[in-house]
Amino acid sequence: MTVKRILTLITLLFCAQLQALEPRSDHTFALSDGESAPVVTLDDLSLLVGSWTGSIFGEQFEEVWNPPSAGSMMGMMKIHDGDEMNFYEMQLITDDGEGLALLVKHFSPEFEAWEEKGEFVRFPFIGIDDDAIHFSGISFYREDANNMTAYILLRFGEEVREEKITYQRALAQE
Repeated sequence: MTVKRILTLITLLFCAQLQALEPRSDHTFALSDGESAPVVTLDDLSLLVGSWTGSIFGEQFEEVWNPPSAGSMMGMMKIHDGDEMNFYEMQLITDDGEGLALLVKHFSPEFEAWEEKGEFVRFPFIGIDDDAIHFSGISFYREDANNMTAYILLRFGEEVREEKITYQRALAQE
């Protein structure tokens, strides 16, 4: 197979992947009707792995993602203003029976769950490319080995808006 044919095939596959996603905001997506998410392994989501710091909602956060093991990836996040805790998140990426998804449960500073027992926020996995991972309603974009930007859709009453999350690796990789 010639280089030109290989490049054409790669371009067509990439375009097909993009066509399967519909924009929900400037940086987040949903699957198009009748489309399904590509098949990936948890290892394909490894750009999340590591210790991160950054900002969201004008506050600071610390977040850690463990490497995949036992069929899942686990993350933990705490959001604070420097002196006072705002809230915590426990995060899990796993196949929950409906497909690969990011599951999130929120906790108050007193570690009381916001969601009811057995409930969580679910972001279905919908796509991936070389420098981005897309779940329905949240996308992670690798800027370089030590920086990442995510965008999440949040509902505030009737208003839905996109919030930017900036990540810097706590221990920079060379």
